[in-house]
Order: sequence, then structure tokens, then C-alpha cells
Amino acid sequence: MPTPPIAAALPGRPPRPSVALVACALALLLGLQPVTTDVYLPALPALTRDLGASMSAAQLTMSALILAFGLSQLVWGPLADRYGRRPVLLTGLLLYTAASLGGTLAGSIDTLIAWRALQGAALAAAVVCARAMLRDLYEPQQAAQVMSLGLSGLGVIAITGPVVGGLAAAAWGWRAALGLVAAMGAVTLLFIALRLPETLPRKNPRATALGPLLGTWWQIARHPTFLAWTLLVSFTYGGLFTVLAGSSFVYIDLLGLSSVAYGLAMGAASTSYLAGTFACRRWVARAGMAAAVRRGAIFSLAGGTLGVVLASAGILQAWAVLLPQCLFAFGHGVHQPCGQAGAVGPFPQAAGAASALAGFVLAAVAFGVGLWLGQALDGRLLPYALGLGFWSLLTATVAWTLVQRHGQPARALPAP
Repeated sequence: MPTPPIAAALPGRPPRPSVALVACALALLLGLQPVTTDVYLPALPALTRDLGASMSAAQLTMSALILAFGLSQLVWGPLADRYGRRPVLLTGLLLYTAASLGGTLAGSIDTLIAWRALQGAALAAAVVCARAMLRDLYEPQQAAQVMSLGLSGLGVIAITGPVVGGLAAAAWGWRAALGLVAAMGAVTLLFIALRLPETLPRKNPRATALGPLLGTWWQIARHPTFLAWTLLVSFTYGGLFTVLAGSSFVYIDLLGLSSVAYGLAMGAASTSYLAGTFACRRWVARAGMAAAVRRGAIFSLAGGTLGVVLASAGILQAWAVLLPQCLFAFGHGVHQPCGQAGAVGPFPQAAGAASALAGFVLAAVAFGVGLWLGQALDGRLLPYALGLGFWSLLTATVAWTLVQRHGQPARALPAP
């Protein structure tokens, strides 16, 4: 399908970069999320042994990253509205690369946890600015199409990440896998520094003043369009994070798959996600964002329901886990572009603050899922399946109710 047309730049806006350039920037910036987690996961057992750490301490390397990622978005968003996207991006990517290198050289698990927390805080700058710059350049429906194009590139990264990380860890040890993360950060930093211009049309010098900022967040949080899209993208990510945090237990420990077969299974699910982004682009162009997620929710709910049914029936086969996962991943590929574009759609003058608040909610959901899985996984498949089914039900409910009622913004937040 051809890329969305580029409208002429509005008066007062900087020249608009091409769709291809924006999509490539989105793929790299948002692709740092799966790189930070997926490339690292195959190295976790070797890392734990080498540093003499307990499994609970090793898990803190992920929890600290997620917590820092969620909280720091509330800082980066207002900074991006005040100083612009480009300086915040360059600062965040420089810190991300440095933190990744620090983690690669860490000599203890406590040091690694600290570097991972800084890595998560820096990663938040990339994600916040990626969503905000999309609102700088496009109206919500076109933004969803461009976002789906960028997330197609993210899908390719997600497919290759676990395999590359596993191969690097097997050949050269866990530090090599973390070194790949640092290399990806450096490549992204170089691309943004050389190719991506500033996209913010007008900086807001009061964006970081506490009183106006709290007032802005309050207006954003009450906006029905923001709530609809933020809940959608947070709930579908809750299902995805259930898979990310629990799938190695299911496939390797419970079903007995090798690490290579596990990587292939995750690659198959990422391929389904990639197909969902293609479908999203087509459906949005034909029928709009609300109609696209209404269709995507069918796949989300089918995946979650099928997983619960098969697990309840006691079917312990790889296909019985992978098929529901692929169905859910396809729906996630539809919901994520629309949700991320829709959440910031009503706020052209406060896109950074809106992106930050939406990202904080999403990260809070992921953190809660991680805590729940740590208690719920008990050697059976059913708790994992119930978790995916729960988030699929919430995703479909929001897609078929709140998004249909409030998916198109009735009014925008007034300019500060």
C-alpha cells in the first residue's frame, strides 16, 4: 500500500521531513524498546551465573528498567514541549548508549541494576519524543498510518532481536548481547543527529512550570479521547508483556523447547504482529481508526479466549500456546499504532505531556503484570493463559465501547 500523502507544512512549522524518514526514525526510536528487553533475555541465565546473582536479583534488572522507564516519561515529556524534541532526543540517546555500555562492563548485579535503571530512564526520552513528533507533523488518522509504517520496522527488529541476542550470548557470552544493545543505541543516536530535524512548531516556555504542568495533565487525563486510546494501548500492552515476561517459562521450562525453538516461536509471533501493522495501515485508510481497532479486537479476544480454552482442556503442546499468541499479536499490531497516535491527537500544543502521561500508564500496567506473574506462575500453563485472556478481554471491551464513542476528538486542549 502506498505511504500516506504529505500535506504542505502549516504556516510557522519547520519543513516537514518525508514520510520515509519519519517512519525510519520511529522504527529506530520505538525499536529500542524490544532491543532493550528481547536481545537481553536470552543472556539472562548466563548473566545470573557469571555475576553470582540470585534469580530474584536478576529479575530486578528488568523491574528497575520498567519502573524508571515509566516514571521518567513524566519528566521528558514537559522538557520536550519546552526545549524541543531534538535536544531531548539527543540527550536521552546519549545517556541510553552510555548506560548500555556501563551495563556491558558491570562487575556485579547491583551495578548492572543501576545501569539498567538509567537505561530505562533514557529510553523513555526516545519513546516520548517519537510519539510527540508524530503529532507535531500529522493529524491523528494520518499519524496512525505513519505510525503503523514505523511499527512495521519495529516488527522486523522484534523478530530478529531474540535470535541475534541468543546467538551472541552463545558465541561470546552475555556481555556481547548487552553490547549489541549499546551498538543499537549508538546507531540510533547517529541517525537522529544527522537526519532528523526539529519537529516542534512552537516551544512552550511554561511547559515545565509545576502549576501549569499539573493543570495540563489534569485536562489531558480527563479528556475522553485520551482515556479511550490510552486504555486501549495499555491493555493490549498488558497482554504483550504477559507474553514477554512469561513465555520463556512456558516454552522452555514447561513445554521443553530449546532456546533456538523458543526464539523461532517468538519470531513467528512477531511476524504476526508485523502483519497486524500492515492490516492497520490498510484499515485506517479505508475506514478510520475506530473501525480498524474494532476489527483488531476480534483477533485480540480470539487469541486470549482460545488460549484459555486450550489450557483448561490440558493441551500442553507448543501450537496450543503459539496460535493464541499469534492471534493476539496480530490484534496488537492494529491497536498499538492507532492507540499511540490517538492518545496524543487532541493535544497539538501539549503532545509531549500527553505522550508522557500515556506512557506512564502503559509502563504502570507492565510493571503490575510483572509483579503478578512472579506470584501467579506455578508450573502450570493455565495462569499464563488466564493472564493473556484477561488483557484480551479488557482490550476488546475498550475497543468496542470507549474507542467507538470517543475515538475521534471532540475538542482539543487549548493552547497554553
